[in-house]
Amino acid sequence: MLSDSFVLLTGCSCGGKSTLIRTLGKLGFATVPEPGRRIVSEEIAGDGKALPWVDTRAFAQRAIEMAQSDLKSADPSEGLVFFDRGLIDAAVALECAGGQAAREILGGKRPYAKKVFVVPPWRELFARDEERRHDFSMAVQEYHRINRALDDLGYTKRELPRVRVSERVDMILHECGAL
Repeated sequence: MLSDSFVLLTGCSCGGKSTLIRTLGKLGFATVPEPGRRIVSEEIAGDGKALPWVDTRAFAQRAIEMAQSDLKSADPSEGLVFFDRGLIDAAVALECAGGQAAREILGGKRPYAKKVFVVPPWRELFARDEERRHDFSMAVQEYHRINRALDDLGYTKRELPRVRVSERVDMILHECGAL
């Protein structure tokens, strides 16, 4: 499955991805929220077995399933569809937890547009909460794993600078040909 209208935003936890997604949604673009946050919410409300701090592998497997479902449900005829994290992030998490390699999970397919927008570590934005229990150094490690996977999978990375949300949104839309 490949859609050049499926745009992935990935990178470091608390780098501003969700804020960008919300802003793009307010501008009328189709958006898909982060699978991990949805899973954590569901797990906290339920039995809590597939939480990243309880069973990372089960969490990552659920994230893969949710990201695949998100991709199937997304409609490229809507124009650009922006994903807050997604299948690549979930595959990297599963690989880190001792599961199969991200490349194997993706099966040689590129589910998102070739250009991926990456948010770097941004300590001033980083905050722990009930759903995000890892520390900043773990977020930085995750960022590096995702970047290596993007390189390995042949994606073109565009790292977004640490600037105002409106400037980041303008950069994304300009580079996607929507401005």
